[in-house]
Amino acid sequence: MKHTTTLRRFTLCVFATAGLLTLAACDSKQENAREDAVEKKADNMENKADAVRDAGERKADAMESKKSMSNPGATNDSLEKSADATRNAADATADKIEDNADAVRDQSPAPTP
Repeated sequence: MKHTTTLRRFTLCVFATAGLLTLAACDSKQENAREDAVEKKADNMENKADAVRDAGERKADAMESKKSMSNPGATNDSLEKSADATRNAADATADKIEDNADAVRDQSPAPTP
């Protein structure tokens, strides 16, 4: 009989602890709103990074389109180098923006009491 009572108490404690942990894990509406705002800001930054890459690619493609068989080799080489530099600069800028987006996500706002 004593064993059954102890087992019931233990089971009750386990369920009570599980319930408290479940409640503690729930975010408030305010916390969810803060998290959503942070996520939206980071997503917007990543979209900007994509736009920077796309613009750089378009600009580089336009430079490369000026290459032709009638140009001297040095001119075509120069256009190719300029296009590569444009792509690299756009990628570097986009990478920095993405790093900043990651930093925004990593600094999740502290909960308010």
